[in-house]
Amino acid sequence: MCELQYAIENLVPAKPCAGTLDVPATHDPDLRFCSTMETTTCNGSVDGSTVFYLVGIPSLPEPFYLPVFFLFLLFYLLILMGNTLILVAVVAEPSLHKPMYFFLINLSALDILFTTTTVPKMLSLLLLGDRFLSFPSCLLQMYLFQSFTCSEAFILVVMAYDRYVAICRPLHYPVHMTPQTNTALAASAWITALLLPVPAVVKTSQMVYNDVAYIYHCFCDHLALVQSSCSDTTPQTLMGFCIAMVVSFLPLLLVLLSYVRILISVLRINSKEGRSKAFSTCSSHLLVVGTYYSSIAIAYVAYRADLPLDFHIMGNVVYSILTPILNPLIYTLRNKDVKAAITKIVYLKSVM
Repeated sequence: MCELQYAIENLVPAKPCAGTLDVPATHDPDLRFCSTMETTTCNGSVDGSTVFYLVGIPSLPEPFYLPVFFLFLLFYLLILMGNTLILVAVVAEPSLHKPMYFFLINLSALDILFTTTTVPKMLSLLLLGDRFLSFPSCLLQMYLFQSFTCSEAFILVVMAYDRYVAICRPLHYPVHMTPQTNTALAASAWITALLLPVPAVVKTSQMVYNDVAYIYHCFCDHLALVQSSCSDTTPQTLMGFCIAMVVSFLPLLLVLLSYVRILISVLRINSKEGRSKAFSTCSSHLLVVGTYYSSIAIAYVAYRADLPLDFHIMGNVVYSILTPILNPLIYTLRNKDVKAAITKIVYLKSVM
């Protein structure tokens, strides 16, 4: 990496600017120079020789890098530990071998993969100043980030469907939610999510970049990557918007429709105890859905509002960390079965 950095610094003596992106003044004089520029002098190509430079959070003072590093490291370790505990608990405890928990371990696996796609590079950036990514590595990170984002949205829809069948059609539940059906639903969510970002990645890879392209972000986010290009960004921005609509609003609509049907069915239950029991089976999933779409809303508002660039970046960072860290807490605190299984595993390990 040191050799690569040395070669790049000798190749490009002055840092180019990322298109027409409005960059606030920072402690880096080269980035302050960029903020006064309106266009990018493009001398790049589409042959994949571009190296990407992650600017990170532009106005974050260097003395704060280490505290922020430890904060992100703590969050990452909590995400790994919490979701791994859920995976082990569901696999090891026979009483949790049910459709709802099968989809839960898919969600936990997704949270681990989702954060592992971005957080380690952010940690390396903060601790070591490792800001460079090769062209294939950056596109791979962008693709995985988008794929796992889509997967999570689709898995939440499948979980909502599971709750709908369990409450609205309890007698048909064992027939509809068989292991084969559960596997097919989960596989469909994963495969669709893996295929959906492919057009955006292919189109992004065909854009023209400088030999060193500056990405004003902590990782290779699609919009930040597009804005670092010398090409016309309108088609890519439109494609990104369309994918966001498919991934965000369509799954949300399906989840809301499921819960409208669930609410109607629950209100028909005569006993207060029966209604309370039915609602309790959905509470954890509802909280997870609320957390997921709240983090999307934060990222969206941070992007659309007239806020400094740092807020745009932090909105995406919050989105990439908030849901994975809260999901295990929600299911361990709100779900008695998962909580009991984890307690049992921890107790047995302490005894041994």
